[in-house]
Order: sequence, then C-alpha cells, then structure tokens
Amino acid sequence: MSVARTWAVALSGLDGALIDVEADLSQQTPDFRIIGLADRALGEAVQRVHNACANSGLPLPRRRITVNLSPASLPKHGSAFDLAIAVAALATDGGLDTASVAATVHLGELGLDGRLRPVAGVLPAVVSAARAGRTRIMVPIGNLAEASLVEGIDVVGAATLAEVARRHGAQIEVPEVPPDIPEPLPCDDPEPADLSDVVGQRDAVEALIVAAAGGHHLLMSGPPGAGKTMLARRLPGILPPLDERAALAVASIRSLSGERVSSLSRVPPIEAPHHTASIVSLVGGGSRVIRPGAIARASEGVLFLDEAGEFPASVLDALRQPLERGDIEIHRAGASVRYPARFQLVLATNPCPCGNHGVRGAACECAPFAIRRYLGRLSGPLLDRVDIELPMRRVARIGADPATDRVTSAQARERVARARDSAARRLHATPWRRNVDVSGPWLREGPAAPDRSVRGPLDAALERGALTLRGYDRVLRVAWTLADMDGRMRLEPGDIGRALFMKKGIAA
Repeated sequence: MSVARTWAVALSGLDGALIDVEADLSQQTPDFRIIGLADRALGEAVQRVHNACANSGLPLPRRRITVNLSPASLPKHGSAFDLAIAVAALATDGGLDTASVAATVHLGELGLDGRLRPVAGVLPAVVSAARAGRTRIMVPIGNLAEASLVEGIDVVGAATLAEVARRHGAQIEVPEVPPDIPEPLPCDDPEPADLSDVVGQRDAVEALIVAAAGGHHLLMSGPPGAGKTMLARRLPGILPPLDERAALAVASIRSLSGERVSSLSRVPPIEAPHHTASIVSLVGGGSRVIRPGAIARASEGVLFLDEAGEFPASVLDALRQPLERGDIEIHRAGASVRYPARFQLVLATNPCPCGNHGVRGAACECAPFAIRRYLGRLSGPLLDRVDIELPMRRVARIGADPATDRVTSAQARERVARARDSAARRLHATPWRRNVDVSGPWLREGPAAPDRSVRGPLDAALERGALTLRGYDRVLRVAWTLADMDGRMRLEPGDIGRALFMKKGIAA
C-alpha cells in the first residue's frame, strides 16, 4: 500500500482540530515533502523525521514521500506533528499495521536519535481528540501523566520512535535510550495563607467575603501597609474549589503556557503580574504562536494587579473587553485565537505616588497634578466595571482585635459556599449560577426584579448621574449577593443601600 494515514491535533487556543496526516509513496526521485499550510518549525520536521527514523533502525523508503496535513486550509504549527508524520511515512511501505496506525492519534516531537520529547499543549490536544470521538492516543512518556488526566481515552506513553513502531506491529528491537522525562514537580497545591492573619480590617475582610461569594471585581485603595496585598493573596483560599470542567480548563491553559501538568488542581489560580507588564504579557499574543497571557491563566481564579496606579493606562484599559465578555480574542495576521477570561479582578492602589495622601500623621509631598495623573490611570470605563470599591486605612490598634475574633479562611469559605448555593438555587431555571454572570435585563426586568420601593435609592443615583446603567446592574448583583449571604430569596432596601455604599460610597 503506497498511502497511509494517521491523526494529529492542531491547536488554536484551547480548541483543537483533528488533522488527517496522509503519507504517499511514489516512484519518483527520492524526496520528502510536507504540504498543508505548515509553519517553519513544522517544515523542519523533514530533517528530524529522517534522522530519527534512520537512528531508530527504521530507514525511510528511498522514494518520494509526500505528507499532506488535511484540512490544508487550516494553519499548523509546532513540532508536535513529528511523531504522526514519521509513523505515517513508515507505514507507506507496509512495515506497520496500517489499521492500528489509522486508529491512533500521535503527538510528540522527535529527537535526532529517535527519542520522543514532551511538547506543550498535550492536555487540550487530548481533550479535543476525545471530543472528536478518538479513543486511542500516543504521547511522549514525559507527557503521559498530563494526557492521562482525560477520562474515556486510551493513552499510551512511549519513550522512542522504535517503541511506537513496535506497538504498531514492526519487528524491531527497541534501543536503550534514556526517556525524556521532566523532573517531578513540587506540590501543585501549596497551602494558601489563612485569612486569620489579617489584623484589624474587619470591614475589608467582610468586603472580600462578599466579593468571593458573588464573584465580584474589587478595588482596594489605601496607603502602604494597610493590608491590601495580604487580603488579595488570601482570596483564592476562600473561593469554592474548582469543579471538573474548570480544573481541566485551568490545567489546559497551564499546558499551553509550557508548564508541566501532573494533576488537576482544585485551587483557583491567582495571577499577579508586575506593574511593568506589557499588554501582550497581560492579554496574550506572539508573532508565530499566540500564547495565553495573564488574564487567560487567571481564568476561573483571580487576577491581582498590585500597585495598579503604576500600570500604564493602556495596559489597564486592555482589561475592559475581557471583563465584559468573559473571554479574549487575539487577532494576528492569518490567525485568530480565543482564550477564556473568566477571572475575578482585584486591584490595589495607593492614594498617590508616595502613598501618604490623606493619611493621618503622614506628609504627602506629591503635587496635585501628579496625584491626578496617578489616579487617572484607572480610567472611568474600567472603574465602571468594578463592583466593590473599598477604601482602607492603616491599622491603628492591635489589642482591639484579638486572634479569637478574627475570621479564618475555613469560616469565610463556608459562608461563601452557602451564599453560592443559595444563588444557584435561586437561579436554577436560568443559565447562570453566579451573581456576577447574571445579565442586566434579567436583573431589572426578570421575575425576581426588585419593586420600585426597594430600588428607589438606586434609581435616584442613576437619575442624578452618580451611576451609569452598567454600574446600576453591578450594584444589583452585589445586592443579590448580600441577600444570598443572609439566605433570603428577595431583595430588601438594606441590600440596595449596602451595595450602593460598597460601589460608590453613596448612602441610601
């Protein structure tokens, strides 16, 4: 048989498409060509495959081999196609079981000695193959633990090309080659710091719990030493553990980023880029391969921007669309990739560049123009997408807050879980489960819309221009979270008043 085929996966973000890898052996001048819109790294597979086959005792036929990657209109990139190309080429002269080859998806990069090297993005590739109905996949032994996280698919790990060929029926001796296995990872789920470490900030702790209960975005503003960073770092520890879908999505993003994945972590991720981060590092991008940025890696968890006033305004404003849509679409010449961006935003900023503006007992040396420019980096459209704006002060006394009165992460997590269960029961007939995801029209006009007497202060704030319509909806979402925390199925005037105060400091 002169034509053999197998399967590989081309990734575009977290989405993968099955690629039919066809190899044809023809009676022409010896040559080896790859067609089907391959990038440069994939085009270099010709030499890697040729040397790997020769050094594995599996020389390729000395005739023209043409490998087609179908569909030809879909861009393919990376070295993960090496194994599929080699197996299809070797199967053209009948040396392998073509039925076994055609029933298997192959992923992996080849070393010149025939060794299989781990590649990035194996987890989303295996997920895509399983969704497409494939039941067997071969991966490098270094990716075996990661690929095995997907249930319902037979994952086979191999250390060399010769081992793969023998599994497909080749009569060959497998050489002794040290497998390419990365060193084991440290503990994937370090114990989060406990909320009880926070001293003297009961109002701030309560606001953090409300934010966690509803998935709300939070801005903390206060002088250095007030505890803003400490609070933000403890937010993942009070969020509910990730379910199977979310954990798999988080692990897939980590895999695409080139990180080693050995288990499904149930702890929500937290990303805290430095204030010198560029737009590309935040939203993702790249010239040839579009990699996920910090907002994609924070999906299903927390994006914490410390010293937010130090970030360039253009970087901060790049968050506006992802906050509204829950995903990020990156366009490059000839490619478009969509990544999830379901993160909870936490901003922390000082009141001025020196941090002492308005602080009792401290002198601020910043010029008024410098203060306006510093705070102006947090634009109005961005702040309009923040649900809770929390002013903070430095702790003045420790003795008034004994450790026995502090809230632990376990206690806060229990309150958050109860509030989310209450919201899920209330929203059971809708596509939403968190208050932050509920649409504005449903909040204002749906079956649970508050009466005019309840939303009176909110309507008044809208009429006098203190709120936009987007801000109106965000106040309603926070109000519902407050009701859920109290176990009530209807809003009360007090919920609206508290939510208004948490958003704008407006007294009802």
